[in-house]
Amino acid sequence: MTTPAAGIPLRHLLMSLGEPLVELQAAPAGLDVPVREVAILDPEDPATAATGELVLAIGARGRAALPALRAAGRARAAAVAVKLDGPGQADALREAATEAGVALLSVRRETRWEHLDALARAIISGPDAPETAEHNAGDLFSLAQTTAVLTGGIVSIEDTSSRVLAYSRSAALDEVDDLRRLSILGWQGPEPYLSKLREWGVFQHLRSSDEVIAVDPHPELGLRRRLAIGIRAGAQPLGTIWVQEGSRPLAPQAEQALIGAARVAAAQLVRRRRELSADVRLTQTLLIGLLEGSTGPQSLATHLGLHPQRPATVLGYAAVGTDASRADVTGLISVHTAARHRSALLAPIDSRVYVLLPDLPAALPVATVRGWAREVVEAARDHLGVQLRAAIGSTVTGLAQVPASRAQADRILDAMGRGGVMPQVAALSDVQAEVLVSETLALLQERAELRDPRLVALTDYDARHGTQLAESVLAWLDALGEVRVAAQVLHIHPNTLRYRVRRAEQLTGIDLAQPQQRLLAMLQLRLPSA
Repeated sequence: MTTPAAGIPLRHLLMSLGEPLVELQAAPAGLDVPVREVAILDPEDPATAATGELVLAIGARGRAALPALRAAGRARAAAVAVKLDGPGQADALREAATEAGVALLSVRRETRWEHLDALARAIISGPDAPETAEHNAGDLFSLAQTTAVLTGGIVSIEDTSSRVLAYSRSAALDEVDDLRRLSILGWQGPEPYLSKLREWGVFQHLRSSDEVIAVDPHPELGLRRRLAIGIRAGAQPLGTIWVQEGSRPLAPQAEQALIGAARVAAAQLVRRRRELSADVRLTQTLLIGLLEGSTGPQSLATHLGLHPQRPATVLGYAAVGTDASRADVTGLISVHTAARHRSALLAPIDSRVYVLLPDLPAALPVATVRGWAREVVEAARDHLGVQLRAAIGSTVTGLAQVPASRAQADRILDAMGRGGVMPQVAALSDVQAEVLVSETLALLQERAELRDPRLVALTDYDARHGTQLAESVLAWLDALGEVRVAAQVLHIHPNTLRYRVRRAEQLTGIDLAQPQQRLLAMLQLRLPSA
């Protein structure tokens, strides 16, 4: 056991370890519980734990890990990590972890315990352990203030889009020029000034060089003299550090200080990008787990600050035979959905893309959501040349019912994929009959013993002799026995249709006067192989 450390939130331990090593199974107390140390629990030792510990339950698989979970819950440990032999074990352990109030992590089977132990300890106690977004911002503000002291100027740190990330404190307001003042107030450089900097070649220099550039004063524009340097990771631009001269000239070593500051800033921004990427991965893991029903709602709700008991809906999208990039399709769906619902979450699963709309207004009409989905379908057609199908799952009362909403969206997409006349955008209420018939046909397709062998013989006869008896019978049934209507659909004479129906009855022995046989024929003759 290590010497207790200040600890880091569980979410950041998960971000740093990453999905290749561990996967979150339950977090009943949320993801902000502090992890202070790591403990290894040998299967032959009594099940014990301490507050804030990550307990590595080595050698305890399945129900053998239950004592460790209960002991961890009693001691208010942060989490228990176990290896699972199968999905059935996960359900039992998730339930036990939830009851005990302790987080449960499943460890990949191929992961070595000593490797996980060493990594977790380094993350918890190491100087580069991630903490919070505010801490990262604080690092940049501290760097800006330090750089201001070393250069004798007024410092701001910006990203590649000229958005202000951090800035130093100004000793006197009259030392701040218009560019600095407007940038701080708007958290982004004003366009008229930015266009001048582009015109003077400043941005081109910052993108392509590691050297400091000086920008001369322009009193007519309200600009004082300043130095700038690009923040780069190799050849990749990450941002810029600006030092504006105040009432006194900059320090003689200002350029050297800027070079050092840019290198420190690069390390911090790279770390921030990695942490943001890890946060995105964690969000995706929790979202996919919720959609699939393998992770409870509380973990995602806590991670993103969602209300777990407000209405939610799942939209499902499927592309039809497209060569378009999946990233392009996913990006389009993401942008259009986010424009309509601030909290929308997106997860590609297999060949489909799902959008979770949480925290919906209680009385949001399904027609509104249908309109949002139609916008996405039309944009995919117009901008990407992609045909999308969109299914609207049921609006459920909370995040716990999200898997049911996703299942309903899947039912609609499955029916759309089987063919037939279906709209491109639909809720179940729009296509209830079509979905139920499609699911019945799928059952008949899978279960040969449910089919009438006489109807199978009829389609086999057509295949061997090039006749159209089955097609004619189905058209006659769809027309409710109206010979002229069915004959018009088939473009044949009514007497030809009458002959074909009689011939089908003679060859197979089916009696289409019987309601049950008519019903079965209407279904079975719709099968692709019928």
